[in-house]
Amino acid sequence: MIETREQVRVRYAETDQMAVAYHGNYLPWFEMARTTLLREHGLPYRQLEADGYFLPVLEIGIRYQRPARYDDVLTVVARLSEKPLLKIRIEYEVFRDTELLCTGFTVHAFIDRSGRPVRPPAAFVSRMDQLFSAGA
Repeated sequence: MIETREQVRVRYAETDQMAVAYHGNYLPWFEMARTTLLREHGLPYRQLEADGYFLPVLEIGIRYQRPARYDDVLTVVARLSEKPLLKIRIEYEVFRDTELLCTGFTVHAFIDRSGRPVRPPAAFVSRMDQLFSAGA
């Protein structure tokens, strides 16, 4: 398993009239944590794209448990629980301090520049093998 933590502060523009974070804003927060997870583990998304690989979202799931509010400092945890093969499933948890506000997941697959599904690049596979065999 590998994971990262990303902090975000709920901006006023991300809330509704009740000062509650709009539910759609969780997806950009997931994305921030996801790209940080890849970058911190030696697989920056920018490099994947430069090499001709893209990771579109195939599936998303979110369960809201408690509302985030204006000016809350949130911690978004992104986690790869299992070594990815052809698809990548990333799980998320959003906390305010120790209070769990939301859980979710995204599923991604590799495609090439023309939009065709492809196997992950060798460098990605090798790095995942290292991370998951080392228990990072």
